[in-house]
Amino acid sequence: MNTITKIKIVLLTLSIVLLSGCVTPTYITKGEEFPKMYQEKPRSLLVMPPINLSTDAEAKDYYSTTVEMPIALQGYYTFPYQLTADVLRQQGIYDSELVYNVPLNKFHEYFGADAVLFTKIVKWDTSYTVLASTLTVSIDAEIKSTKTSEVLWQYNGAVVVDLSVNGGGGIAGLLVSAIATAINTAAADYTVYAKQANGRFIGSMPVGPYHPMYMKDQHIRLLQQSNISGSNKTATAE
Repeated sequence: MNTITKIKIVLLTLSIVLLSGCVTPTYITKGEEFPKMYQEKPRSLLVMPPINLSTDAEAKDYYSTTVEMPIALQGYYTFPYQLTADVLRQQGIYDSELVYNVPLNKFHEYFGADAVLFTKIVKWDTSYTVLASTLTVSIDAEIKSTKTSEVLWQYNGAVVVDLSVNGGGGIAGLLVSAIATAINTAAADYTVYAKQANGRFIGSMPVGPYHPMYMKDQHIRLLQQSNISGSNKTATAE
């Protein structure tokens, strides 16, 4: 085998390896991805208390303050969160997990809600070493009909933030980096990044009847959930 042939084989192999590692993103319109939202046309959403799957016991309380307003700005009538939580507690429902897989028609009866928004806190944590730190907030969300209990829309919003600080070279630089990274980690405001994560999934939601683009956004394209790397519903930004 001569040298030119060997070079051709190496280049061909390299091309195959590179192409196999690339996944071409697929885009789809909101109308194609979430047809049930446009068919059922919910006007009012009941925002349920978040389901906390993270290891942070306080995540639920912090995150619950970040959901109601952006949903309202998306054009839906939202029931006051605190009132909703109080009524649910009066009915013996302290955790959203208890009603996640049951018929939701009672929520239309109690509140007059057309649909229910469930959110799950998948990650709410910090990965910390002496010189490096990352903060991750990941939220799964879905809207279910109170008429059929079917899922009308679902998406995920995730934000990964690098809190590391480069203090330069040498021992002094490493010390500065370690101190600055520790300060950044301690001072990180999760609610800020939770709002960013909300913006990622709420932006994919078809707008409601109180938005000027109502029923006019079906052509807007977004990344198809099954094609997003790392999860079938995850959009991550740094």
